[in-house]
Amino acid sequence: MHRDIRLHGQIDERIEYYAIVAGEDSHQRYFFNAAEGPGGELRFFAPGNEFVLGPGGIRHEGNGGSFCEYMFGVDQPVPDLAKGDVINRLVMYGARMEEESGNLVFDDRTGGQLGFEKMFFEGNAVVNYFFFISTARVSGPLRRQQESIVRTIGKTLKRSVAVGEQDENALIAEVLALLGDPTALFFLFKLINVHHREYHDTFRRLYFRNKKIADDDFAMLTAVAERHGIDRYQQERIRIDVMYKHPANRRIVDEYKNILIGCHRKGEISRLENARLTRLKTLSVRNKIPGALFYTLDEVLKNDKKLVAPEEQDYLSDIRQILEGIFLSERDIESVIDREDMARLLFAKKKAAENRDHAFEELLLDASRLCDEKMRDGADLAIIEGFSYLITFFDRYDTTSQAINQLAFMENVRITEEMVRSLLGNKIAFDSLRDGLFDELFIAGLLENKYLGRYGRMKITTLRRGLTEIEQNRLTVAALMEHLLTIDQEERLAILLLSHVRDRIRNFYSKYTTKADQQALRREVNEELIAKKLVDGNVPDRLFDEAILTIQKEAVYLHGLLPRIIADRDTALREDFLENSGLDRFYVEELEREYFELNDLDLEELYQIRKGLS
Repeated sequence: MHRDIRLHGQIDERIEYYAIVAGEDSHQRYFFNAAEGPGGELRFFAPGNEFVLGPGGIRHEGNGGSFCEYMFGVDQPVPDLAKGDVINRLVMYGARMEEESGNLVFDDRTGGQLGFEKMFFEGNAVVNYFFFISTARVSGPLRRQQESIVRTIGKTLKRSVAVGEQDENALIAEVLALLGDPTALFFLFKLINVHHREYHDTFRRLYFRNKKIADDDFAMLTAVAERHGIDRYQQERIRIDVMYKHPANRRIVDEYKNILIGCHRKGEISRLENARLTRLKTLSVRNKIPGALFYTLDEVLKNDKKLVAPEEQDYLSDIRQILEGIFLSERDIESVIDREDMARLLFAKKKAAENRDHAFEELLLDASRLCDEKMRDGADLAIIEGFSYLITFFDRYDTTSQAINQLAFMENVRITEEMVRSLLGNKIAFDSLRDGLFDELFIAGLLENKYLGRYGRMKITTLRRGLTEIEQNRLTVAALMEHLLTIDQEERLAILLLSHVRDRIRNFYSKYTTKADQQALRREVNEELIAKKLVDGNVPDRLFDEAILTIQKEAVYLHGLLPRIIADRDTALREDFLENSGLDRFYVEELEREYFELNDLDLEELYQIRKGLS
């Protein structure tokens, strides 16, 4: 059993510290002193080692280094990301990576200093740890000491969940056990950015409440950031990290990451894997998971030409040819990029988005830089006009795609008159390029998507018909919005009812097939919803009957069909049921996943069945 001594204090209003010295005889050692007066330093030491906390940052001599939990979205080296189980950043003093061999090499120049601003920018935005070790088993030149420390505890420090959980007791126990020296002392320093922690904790509390930030809540967050002078980059990385750690987000994002890691290791991506990635991106829209959580992974792990099949890169040639036309021509933009060219570019953008291929955006960035250079050198204004013409349509595409996908897949989406007017304006703009282009880009393929649920289909078909009728002066924007809101309200009630009926059946009923049982269940659920002020009056009988039928279908699939499908690998039976039952495909796939995990089955087999592979 180790003993430890802990000091706790604040350097200033922004930086809080914990200094811990752990070891069997730590209480018998003299290991620190403090300079008196304002701006004084706090110095910790052992033979050959020193760590100093000062007003502006830290200084260090001897062995050791720093570690922290990787924040999601921070530049994590591909080797660490690809290992999957590496969750912490470890930096050893005097260490560097050789570019050619990829090996870690050390030298004896381990001393240095680090300002707090840089510390919380390069490391974790909230908490960072520093350490050094005093033990007879780590001796000799500093480069040898550092190499020995990495071999002994490096693997554990990079993988320990105690770092992210800020469980210093567990962390100390892990390290001292690995050192295996009863005389060893482990010096651990925890530095906390109090301002960033307040922003982190506030955002976490608000986001974890219902996976969204209301306008009033965002104003509160903005006030915290302004009061403490937290820059936008730090705000964003804190928010992304918190959103990733929400359990409902983490499972989906980790599955997406694991697929990309597997592809990165193989150096290729198969159609099955691409289909799984597409399904997870669609599911992320439904679950209100921010696209930023996927963009970082795509950038690091999929932005590799080996991971995009050659036939999937053909669309990039379209944008290259047309962009070259802009910069080679000094004619009017209409004669450089005609309507069909613009339509081709939009389909290329659509294809790039479907493949999560950021090479398309990189081409645009390159073109933007070239445009700036041309203008600086006195080129004709037609160049900037041509590029702006492209960007305007690409912005329209992004806005329209996001709104329609949210309507199609997201439950409880916010429908406003402004959104409907924006979609109408964009439809007119796209159809001016080619009659029916809006439908080709956003609607036709969506209606063929197997994951499009009943209410999502109703909203999309109502939107499609309504926008056309508005253009024909047969409907108003306000009337279309009311139609969409009616569908949305019924969807909310259906989801609420299904959830409560499931809970009642699970907790109170073993049978619910008779009319008498269903009538009793209907009354109890209705009374419960009214008591909780979730509904104003009686739930429509039609929605209740649909909820009961849905649960019965799910039970038939889970207990009757799914075991047969797994045993016989009968993908046709599975697809026939999903096509004809009308059940939500996402929810059925969640039931399948839970069934496989409960019965300790290989999830890879499930993925093969879903894609019809034997």
